[in-house]
Amino acid sequence: MKIVCTLLASLLATVTGPVLAQSASAVQPRWPAITQQTRPWTRWWWMGSAVDNANLTHLLTQYRDAGLGGVEITPIYGVKGTESQFIPFLSPTWMQRFDYTLTEAGRLGLGVDLAQASGWPFGGPWVTPADACRYVAYQTYVLRAGQSLTEPVQYRQKPLVRTVGEPIDIRQVRDPIATNPDLQRHAFDQVRFEKPLPLQTLMAYGDKGQRVDLTSRVDGQGKLNWTAPAGNWTLYALFMGWHGKQVERAGPGGEGDVIDHFSKTATDHYLNRFDSAFRGHSLAGLRAFFNDSYEVDDAQGEGNWTPALLTEFQKRRGYDLRNYLPALLDQARPGQERVPNGNVAVSPGTAGQDADASAGVRPADSTGFRVLSDYRETLSDLLLDNYTRTWHDWAGKHGKQIRNQAHGSPANILDLYAATDIPEIEGTELLRIKFASSAANVTGKPLISSESATWDNEHFLSTLGDVKKDLDLFWLGGVNHVFYHGTNYSPQQVEWPGWLFYAAVHVNPNNSFWPDFGKLNQYGARVQSFLQQGKPDNDVLLYLPIYDAYIRPGKVLLQHFDGIEHGFKGLPVEQIAQQLVDRGYGFDYVSDRQINGLRVAENRLQTGGVDYQTLLVPDAKLMPLETFGQLLSLARNGATILMVGQLPADVPGLGNLAGRRTTFRTLQSQLHFTNAEPGIRQATVGKGRVLVGATAEAVLRYSRIRREAMVDVGVSFVRRRNGTGQHTYFVVNTTKKPFDGWVAPATTTQRATLYNPMTEQAGQAEMRQTADGATEIRLQLQPGESMIVATNQPERSNAYTYQTPDGPAQPLTGPWQLTFLTGGPQVPKPVNMPVLTSWTELNEPGVQAFSGSAAYVITFPRPAGTAPTWLLDLGKVAESARVQLNGRDLATLLGPTYQLTIPGNLLRDRNELTVIVSNGMANRMRDLDKRGVGWKKFYNINMSARLKENRGPDGLFTAEHWQPRPSGLFGPVTMTPLR
Repeated sequence: MKIVCTLLASLLATVTGPVLAQSASAVQPRWPAITQQTRPWTRWWWMGSAVDNANLTHLLTQYRDAGLGGVEITPIYGVKGTESQFIPFLSPTWMQRFDYTLTEAGRLGLGVDLAQASGWPFGGPWVTPADACRYVAYQTYVLRAGQSLTEPVQYRQKPLVRTVGEPIDIRQVRDPIATNPDLQRHAFDQVRFEKPLPLQTLMAYGDKGQRVDLTSRVDGQGKLNWTAPAGNWTLYALFMGWHGKQVERAGPGGEGDVIDHFSKTATDHYLNRFDSAFRGHSLAGLRAFFNDSYEVDDAQGEGNWTPALLTEFQKRRGYDLRNYLPALLDQARPGQERVPNGNVAVSPGTAGQDADASAGVRPADSTGFRVLSDYRETLSDLLLDNYTRTWHDWAGKHGKQIRNQAHGSPANILDLYAATDIPEIEGTELLRIKFASSAANVTGKPLISSESATWDNEHFLSTLGDVKKDLDLFWLGGVNHVFYHGTNYSPQQVEWPGWLFYAAVHVNPNNSFWPDFGKLNQYGARVQSFLQQGKPDNDVLLYLPIYDAYIRPGKVLLQHFDGIEHGFKGLPVEQIAQQLVDRGYGFDYVSDRQINGLRVAENRLQTGGVDYQTLLVPDAKLMPLETFGQLLSLARNGATILMVGQLPADVPGLGNLAGRRTTFRTLQSQLHFTNAEPGIRQATVGKGRVLVGATAEAVLRYSRIRREAMVDVGVSFVRRRNGTGQHTYFVVNTTKKPFDGWVAPATTTQRATLYNPMTEQAGQAEMRQTADGATEIRLQLQPGESMIVATNQPERSNAYTYQTPDGPAQPLTGPWQLTFLTGGPQVPKPVNMPVLTSWTELNEPGVQAFSGSAAYVITFPRPAGTAPTWLLDLGKVAESARVQLNGRDLATLLGPTYQLTIPGNLLRDRNELTVIVSNGMANRMRDLDKRGVGWKKFYNINMSARLKENRGPDGLFTAEHWQPRPSGLFGPVTMTPLR
């Protein structure tokens, strides 16, 4: 017998030796370190800045314990009844509280950013009329030969007052706004006082093409000393108005005019106030300053002028804008700012047309649209240079970074983001999110942040699972540093629900999902610990055709860019960008300015420390001469340049048009195309080539640009490069069906390690070779589930455990003991439940109004079978669940699926399963509103409803008409053996 055993042992060693050796050398995969920066951060609303040291410490400790990495302080409007506690923004007392916060945050290991306004955009009581945002108004007059203008050349600004809070008559409003009482009560949004506007220029245009500058002939009373010579003349008088936009949602000490973002002087003066406030204070604990988007033009009219515009236009565009005022102003009339006047008023015509356009000339070829493009480009340049870069340089002198939301700006937001240390985006569209991440990737910025879950759902309806879905989308778009929107400072002594912001998911300790919030932060920290490593690994630079957007007519002069939806909607780039996503091509947008910084090495485009395989031009009609010349230069050095549809047809703008056109056409004539295959033409240029094809898919395929085929089965991805031959994928099953199958990465892969950031399971993936030599990885993902796939790591890890059923599911049937733990308004009594159902359906007092946590407990015998692992499926849960088995914590589940694996050795002959379910705030808020409890006590916008059906007679949000939201554990709860 001993001999037989010895022979058997020897045989087994021979057969399984290599596998055993591999297992012996394998290690448990190591997760990247969790740091302050990899954890999610949150916007921290300081309502009225009514903060005190005790509550600051208490709340920061709660945030730290919940797994947050840092806070962004944003002072905001106050709470009614707490006026005596208000602390004016940047006052000595405010700075003392700020100092204390920096010290305590540092002690607790939390980071701190600071919004550089009390509300948004930049503005405040120290912004003088000379530095406030402006607009252009104009009047026209018609004169014939021998006539003189009998009326004065004057424009009187019409009074306007818009408030978010209590209305007020403009006659009762003082100038400047900051001197008015009850600023919090009124919450001024826009104010214009009746006053004469300064004349910028008066130009006369003759019917024979003559142009005469009459500005110097207008005296102090507006009288024009000029008689029209022969012919018919149209006079254009430009006036500069005060736009009147006020800081939105401003807190005490922050109310006032918004700055002129196009003026460096205005920006410098604005920042000087912070220099004064910070003097004598240490900013060592502060990481970055923050700007919450460009929202000047969500008021009446738009901020579209600056005192130096005419001078800047001449310097930047090479010609005098005054010679082309009719061409500019007839493209997009500034609405109420235009008041025809004079002896004979000029016919308003049709917005978006000029003489050339009405004659059938394409807009790109018309003088008016070229001038409009130049005007928009000039303001874009001014916003970049005089605001963004000026602010960035100022912060750098303090040793700080800037975090900036550029979307919504009347500028090329790729360039604004590129001038920012931490670009930040918001929204729920992938193509929009990629604007911030693209600029960061192209210019080598390591962090891309997001304002996350702003209006995920109506108030109090968003679950942690909903927020997880939002975060996944941001990460797929290239973000790697998420901020929640947001968390209110709310003192401990304030009754539930505490202080709340008008637009948020309410990520604060008063939310009944808070006990499980730490799991979401743990998940986010795990994901971001990978996404903050290495460098982006996209293959395609997608040209952003900003000049095709600049020439588009509209009802206003400016074009505001907010991703693809606002600015590029309907242009070929919209469809092509979506095709790249749908077909699995990794890409980043690139601007003209950024193209000029590209270099070529080994036939690849290099920028920001990363490589790209190609640059794709999405059927652009207009392209600057410098950009086109740079593309050809890149091709001569070995790059592949792809064009969809056709070569650009023309250069934009009006300055030196004939000369630029000639050079442009000369460059194009140097391209000698041959047919590469049906539908694709190719021209060799030096070491590289230029291809033109009918579709993006055709030229990308012909150029052998890699794509990730996993998107074909509903697995979305973002890819990063971690050194030679190593890549990290963040993948998400974006379908509603489980996926268990094989995907072939487009990168060379010898082995892959899977990291599940929610369950924290990790191990080496199953892999196989296909008949054509491709390497495939097995992925197993529930709907909405994500995974980190790390390829070619130096250490071979233990095998990843897949869930493979080894028998039918075994139900865990009642009775269940339900015990309500924490929450309110009252804690219902324990209940025995023969069958699982929503606790709101129980015939017990208080269950319909209860928001909080409740424990479901069941005892059950060891399931039948000897499986090494079991799958516990909770079925339906509303809304998050912590699972314990025999007193041992197993997992916290956020949804949309509620499953976990249980090692068989944790099971006993008799077992006790505890599922602690937490619901959201909705049912308790419904109870408050039905009882008429006055919790909506905030100044400014108070609590607005996202959906109109949730708006009460007072115009505010109400939940009183809601039905109780299903809550608890619904099941069916099952155990399935796994092998």
